Amino acid sequence: MTKKAKASSGTAATLKAARDFTRRFILKGTVAGASIAATGPWLVKDALSSSGELSILNWSDELPDPIIPNFEAKTGIKVNSTPFSQNEEQINKLQATEGTGFDLCQPTRDRAPQFQDLGVLQAFDMSKLANAANLIGSMLEGSQSVWTWDGGLYHVPHCWGTEAISWRTDMTTLEYGSLSYGTLWNDEYQGKVQGRPHSLLLGIGLWMDANGSLPSNRMLDAFKDPESMQALYDKILEVAVAKKPWIKQFWDSADNTKSGLLENGVVIGQTWDGPALSLKKEGHPVSYMAPQEGAITWLDGWAMTSAAANVDQAYEWLNYLMTPEVSAQVAEGSGYNPVVTGADALLSDVAKANFQEAYPGDALDRLWHRPPEPSWFAEIRTQYAEKFKAA
Repeated sequence: MTKKAKASSGTAATLKAARDFTRRFILKGTVAGASIAATGPWLVKDALSSSGELSILNWSDELPDPIIPNFEAKTGIKVNSTPFSQNEEQINKLQATEGTGFDLCQPTRDRAPQFQDLGVLQAFDMSKLANAANLIGSMLEGSQSVWTWDGGLYHVPHCWGTEAISWRTDMTTLEYGSLSYGTLWNDEYQGKVQGRPHSLLLGIGLWMDANGSLPSNRMLDAFKDPESMQALYDKILEVAVAKKPWIKQFWDSADNTKSGLLENGVVIGQTWDGPALSLKKEGHPVSYMAPQEGAITWLDGWAMTSAAANVDQAYEWLNYLMTPEVSAQVAEGSGYNPVVTGADALLSDVAKANFQEAYPGDALDRLWHRPPEPSWFAEIRTQYAEKFKAA
């Protein structure tokens, strides 16, 4: 398959899962409890390891308590966690060690070409992933469509989420019908905006495409080749630099996204859903919603390094995560969304309501799915992001 075909397949897969997620909230409710109980034990029946260690390279906010403590208590396996906050940080660590020291890492779906070129992963033995059958089919297909090469699968889903607009509800009022990535640059928000430099550039591009000032096939033209990308980003950067006085802070992790909203005078921003919805769930005056151009959608998963020293423990960990109970705990604690069938029924009413409010109306039909990034893409994007930061 071409990369374009892979991107289209993954888009359909994630969109179907998102719709199913909402539909199950409405139709299934608490009825799913009995069927979930029938899915069997959390760990594979013939677990090969009852002691030992596991070393993981993981997103800092995607394994909330009690995920790791419960696993350690049930298996006797000690989990050594090395958290990171950006894909680039993860890739740099793997490049520096050639994967040594880590059994599992957590790539985002769209980074498949980079990780294939990196050459530090091994394919999964699917016969050891008994609980992969619990995964939402379209989510697993989202991994399979771009992470299959040399006859093997190198990625399995963990959670999915989006990047869209978060704001302080006590300082401004926003509505779905008019909300846009361009809303960030309204006069009243000068000096009060937060975002990641490269994400803000993408948001500006989607806004300019939607208003007709920079047609780009919803920014997919930027992924064609370096020349097409640079032609678009030159114009996007001009707008971003002119709007630099609107920036209160650039965030680079879930923690400073939260501190921006609670402590640093941020009123509005382009952020991940997890941090904002976690604050909302805790009762803070914060909300999150998809704009008209579409929430930027991602799927994070797990990959095994070729240097993995604790392979049996790694499979035990993955089978543990691929259960409704644990997938629901991941979603409940992080603010992101589960990838296991039946997990949605186990979420709190507050988490279910937050999902509905984040994606009202036709928001799920408008999701913008990150396509697989060509190997040249990240370096050029970083160059433009640095120019924006330095302006």
